[in-house]
Amino acid sequence: MNSITANTTLKELQPQLLALTPEEKAQAIQFLAQTLSNFWPGIQKTPGVMGTEACIRKTRIPVWLLVSYRRQSATDAHILEGHPDLSATDLVNAFSYAEAYPDEIERAIREQEEA
Repeated sequence: MNSITANTTLKELQPQLLALTPEEKAQAIQFLAQTLSNFWPGIQKTPGVMGTEACIRKTRIPVWLLVSYRRQSATDAHILEGHPDLSATDLVNAFSYAEAYPDEIERAIREQEEA
């Protein structure tokens, strides 16, 4: 499949969308719906909490931290063992959010590394 650029039009994108499997189409629809509504289940940005970073609901665990763990080769099982207050669904939500907002996550990780 060809890569998609920021300048790709919907008309140009249609053949690629049609070539997706039904499962991939469902994932694309879910992703688009989330970005359209800017609602991410289980992810919160609370003023005054963790610098308003995207965190797992009702925790102070930022999404960037979970992404950082993964980059250090931590498995989901290891992450959940270290954070028993999290669920597998929390990780799915966090990693989906990170895929949608890579620049935000990269910035947060970089800021933590520089601190």
